[in-house]
Amino acid sequence: MRLRRLLCLPAALLLQGAPPDIAVPPAEAVRTPSGLAYRVIRPGQGGRRPTTGDFARVHFTGWGPDGAVFTNTRVQDEAPFVSLERLMPGMRESLLAMTVGEQRRVWIPEALAFAGAKGRPAGTVAMDLELLDVVPDPHQAPADVAAPPPDAAVLRSGLAFSVLKPGTGKVHPTRSSWVIVHYTGWTTDGRMFDSSLPKGNAVPLHLKGTIAGWIEGLQLMVEGERRRFWVPEKLAYQGASGMPRGMLVFDVELVGIGQ
Repeated sequence: MRLRRLLCLPAALLLQGAPPDIAVPPAEAVRTPSGLAYRVIRPGQGGRRPTTGDFARVHFTGWGPDGAVFTNTRVQDEAPFVSLERLMPGMRESLLAMTVGEQRRVWIPEALAFAGAKGRPAGTVAMDLELLDVVPDPHQAPADVAAPPPDAAVLRSGLAFSVLKPGTGKVHPTRSSWVIVHYTGWTTDGRMFDSSLPKGNAVPLHLKGTIAGWIEGLQLMVEGERRRFWVPEKLAYQGASGMPRGMLVFDVELVGIGQ
């Protein structure tokens, strides 16, 4: 998993100018009953906070008490999705209290950080967290997975979709484009059969090499957009051996468009 590799990168590869207050929380920092301290760098946009089972897209940088960086997602173009259940307790506590768009600097005591784990920073660590997006645990199927809801758009081909999050881009991919996507697929009985979210990072795909429903549907999208597609079997795997059968449901986010 790429996130795990980032957490293990040598500090020498990730060094950057450490903020002056990383060793000791400033007087104005808020303390929580667990011993965590934080200050809000930028407020969020409101809305619901993550829950423990969610996946969150987060940019984060972490410093040990000596100012050495032990992790930094900003060395990659894309912020990863992380499972809140798998994070260190202090990082999880912090994200559960944030809303999308919020950025915090948190000071995490050793007991809520690496708890003396070999090869990890000892003592209190400081982290800058930026919460960019939240999606539910992909193992929990959407309530409308069995059939498109009445307000879903239905194309002549039989492909149906709902827009879950508007995009920010202006350009649509073409059939010959490379696309970078996050996705989860379910059968109509609610079984998840594939998802990019547990892998952390989005997946590059040649659009014309995907199923017909994706070729048609993704050409309607722009970067940053997330849609739910109900894909009839004739536009999916057409009953191929070893592949999911029947209508399939996909949540797809178009992260980027290549050449």
